[in-house]
Amino acid sequence: MQSLGMIENWPVPTAAAAVVRADGSVAGSHGPLEHRFPLASVTKPLAAYAVLLAVEEGAVELDEPAGPEGSTVRHLLAHTSGLAFDEARQVAAPGTRRIYSNAGFEALGDHLAKATDIPFPQYLHEAVLAPLGMTSTELAGSPAKDGVSTVADLVRFAAELQAPRLLAPETLAAATRVVFPGLTGVLPGYGHQKPNDWGLGFEIRDGKAPHWTGAGSSPRTFGHFGQSGTFLWVDPAAGAACVALTDRDFGPWAVEAWPALTDAVLAELAGNG
Repeated sequence: MQSLGMIENWPVPTAAAAVVRADGSVAGSHGPLEHRFPLASVTKPLAAYAVLLAVEEGAVELDEPAGPEGSTVRHLLAHTSGLAFDEARQVAAPGTRRIYSNAGFEALGDHLAKATDIPFPQYLHEAVLAPLGMTSTELAGSPAKDGVSTVADLVRFAAELQAPRLLAPETLAAATRVVFPGLTGVLPGYGHQKPNDWGLGFEIRDGKAPHWTGAGSSPRTFGHFGQSGTFLWVDPAAGAACVALTDRDFGPWAVEAWPALTDAVLAELAGNG
């Protein structure tokens, strides 16, 4: 895809990107696909997928207590547990505000490890990474932000997110719909959003503005971006997903570059590029 060549003009040392169609085929790629990048918060969808698999296996339940008092696994996945951004301190009642929380995902990892007697990085590897053949991906620390991966590996995950074979389709569909609708909150890097819609581990685009996806992205678009300059989105209306990894921290450059790339990709997919 010609549009992916736009990453050559990004002000970053290294970048790689790919587009994956709904049937799992790669529509195009650019850059060093086997280069390992820190994912930052693009780790969260991988961690969430492991938790959802644990729910299907009966190891945990979405509505069992987890995290601070009154919170559940569902609250933690949806950033509504009331935990602060980066510390295990409750600042709101569960279900009342959308507070984006690394601490919430760390609580999820601890909860699953206790329920299964398997360290969370090992559980993620056995449940998600190994079955998908993501051999260059690992979690060395926090389930919120310490993943490392390649575009080649995330292409496999992007295919799974469009045609799941590890999860039941209805489980993934529920995870990529808005959970606790109507809640407001801050989308990191983009300010206060009303509403600030999320699914279970996945951010839902809906009508958010400003946003890191494109003006042409459908409201059903879901995914995540990371402060290490990384993103993964799936647009069901376009029948495609896009992965972009860089080694420059998120900042004004990304606010400008990412939506332009997304709109160019969507236009090319639609035959208008």
